[in-house]
Parts: sequence; C-alpha cells; structure tokens
Amino acid sequence: MEAINNLISGGAVQDVLFYVFAALTLLCGVLVIANPFSRSPVTSAMFLVLTIISMAGLFVLLHAFFLAAVQIIVYAGAVMVLFLFVIMLLDLKVEQRRKIKVFGFFAGIIAVGGIVSILVKSLATAGDGVAEPTIEGGTYALGKLLFTQYTLPFEIVSVLLLVAMIGVILLSKKKLE
Repeated sequence: MEAINNLISGGAVQDVLFYVFAALTLLCGVLVIANPFSRSPVTSAMFLVLTIISMAGLFVLLHAFFLAAVQIIVYAGAVMVLFLFVIMLLDLKVEQRRKIKVFGFFAGIIAVGGIVSILVKSLATAGDGVAEPTIEGGTYALGKLLFTQYTLPFEIVSVLLLVAMIGVILLSKKKLE
C-alpha cells in the first residue's frame, strides 16, 4: 500500500496515469456501444469490464482504495458474471442483434444531447473551489452511514436484486409448466 502511495504521489507520474486511465475509460466505454470489430454482446460485456477496471485505476489515483476494490470485485466480478449469464441464457439470434431501429437511434441521439447539455450547464455554473476529501480510503464512516441511516434503501436494493434474479431464471426456462 505504501509503495502505491509513493508511486502516485509524484505530480508528473500522477498526471500521466490520469490521462492514460481516462483515455482507456473513454475508449473502452465507446467500444461497449459501437464496437467495429464484433457485434456480439459478449464482446461488449468484456469491454465493459475493461472500462470498469480503468475506472478503478482512477479511484486509486484519488486514494480511494476501497472504491477501487469494490469497483473490481463487485462490478467487474459479480455483476459482469450476471450480465454474461443473462446474455448467454437469452441466446439472441443473429438476425435480432443486427437490427438498428431508426426510432431508437434518434431517441439515443436526443438522450445523449440532453445529457451533454446538462453536463455543460453544470460545468458552466460550477465554482472554482474543489472539495477536499475528509477521510482517505476510510470505510468506517461509510459503513456506519449505510447501516444506520440508509438501512431501508439498502435492504430494498437487495430485495430488488433477488426479484431480478428470479425473473431471469423464469425467463430463461424454455417451457413454463
């Protein structure tokens, strides 16, 4: 842990690593959606794993080691395995994958335009001050807040994940009896 802190505390090295991880995140994020090499959803899921791993690198640069570990273990590990199971259980036909609907394309363009306009507006109105982190990589405050103030939403999310898992199992069955 100390070696990582010493490596990323240098200003020039940290800047270079930030640009490398940011470029990898953007490149892999674009390849998730518009992959010129393959139209397979499994390939898109693998690029999503690379996006998540490069985002974990950005968290390490911010000294948020817990978030980086959660990013890799939970999202790149568990959630992506579930995504791959769903993709393989649905067994999409080649003809169904290759159709690009005109309405969906234009709705996506409008949605991206709306998100970009909100981003530009928030960047224009943001102040110059940068908030300083209070705790570097500490999990005690996060755990206390999660299991005291946010207990009900935490449990609701777990029930929703259970319902989604049961729904996937029911949808994957060939015949409902």
